[in-house]
Amino acid sequence: MLIQIENATKTYFSGANEFTALKGINFQLQQGEMIAIVGASGSGKSTLMNLIGFLDRVTTGKYLFSGKDVSRLSDEELASIRNQMIGFVFQSFFLLPRLSALQNVMLPLFYRGDPLPLAKEKAQHMLKKVAMEQFMQHRPNQLSGGQQQRVAIARALVGEPEVILADEPTGSLDSKTGQEIMSFLIELNRNEKRTIIIVTHDLNISEMCQRKIILRDGNIVTE
Repeated sequence: MLIQIENATKTYFSGANEFTALKGINFQLQQGEMIAIVGASGSGKSTLMNLIGFLDRVTTGKYLFSGKDVSRLSDEELASIRNQMIGFVFQSFFLLPRLSALQNVMLPLFYRGDPLPLAKEKAQHMLKKVAMEQFMQHRPNQLSGGQQQRVAIARALVGEPEVILADEPTGSLDSKTGQEIMSFLIELNRNEKRTIIIVTHDLNISEMCQRKIILRDGNIVTE
């Protein structure tokens, strides 16, 4: 079991007000699964994504990652695990506009302290894997939306993370390009046994995954 979340709540406080975004949820994910987390705006899916990706922490309950309780780790410890274990893919790509595709993919390796030649070699290999080798020196504004998302996927993969966490990865793309990106993620899961979590409101996207988690008002209502 890669991820175990046990009786987890997440409450946000603002002055005298408080809002509980997650209400005692239990969730498990095995290594190599591809799942969708589905829910309307305000359902708690973004909060769950942030907890899984070490961007936030539970208020009560436990989060075990590879059998280790990470619920009470410091921000620095969480950041270190996040850099090593999680690859993020976002709807808005978040590529740095002044950097080339190659430099954008190299960035996570710089944060790890990889030497420049090694980081460049790894980034080139990953861009080839996502069929972007001919665009390595292009900046984001010279690429289509689908090409930018492929670069973002390469950036997520370059550090060999345990989990790919994709937040609405097709949300900014037309249907044809979105289907191509989903096909690529499915291929990664099937051929390389990558663990992939897709956060989406699109039921068509969720149906392409092996399993879906539906959130409503901070509760998991169906698995």
